[in-house]
Amino acid sequence: MSSEEAKVVVPRNFRLLEELERGEKGIGDGTVSYGMDDADDIYMQSWTGTILGPHNTAYEGKIFQLKLFCGKDYPESPPTVRFQTRINMACVNPETGVVEPSLFPMLTNWRREYTMEDILVKLKKEMMTSHNRKLAQPPEGTEEARADPKGPAKCRVM
Repeated sequence: MSSEEAKVVVPRNFRLLEELERGEKGIGDGTVSYGMDDADDIYMQSWTGTILGPHNTAYEGKIFQLKLFCGKDYPESPPTVRFQTRINMACVNPETGVVEPSLFPMLTNWRREYTMEDILVKLKKEMMTSHNRKLAQPPEGTEEARADPKGPAKCRVM
């Protein structure tokens, strides 16, 4: 058997189901989490992530919400990642909240084995770096001010 035959490529939906299961179980120390936006999305494209701001940083005490969009080429290509919560961070576009691949090496040098969990953990670590940890953050109450590029925000009654 050749080495190519030995390498099994997990289909996209199986991979996303594995990630969903892992996200639902809770991961690591509980400071990052993620799950699907819509259980009826058969393509499993739209996800929400959460990062709790790390201690001893300007992000401490804040909860950051992110949208992750896994296109049809995921996991061969990285998801698009966008902070919904306003944040001041070197790799994030301040206007759109998009994590800029050119400024976040994990997205630029994406590998198939990387996961959404890996992205969230790496973003949390990025918050703790010397060039981000002390950055002044947008004032409280501006969290929901970011417009969704897909259209107006939908109100949900809980």
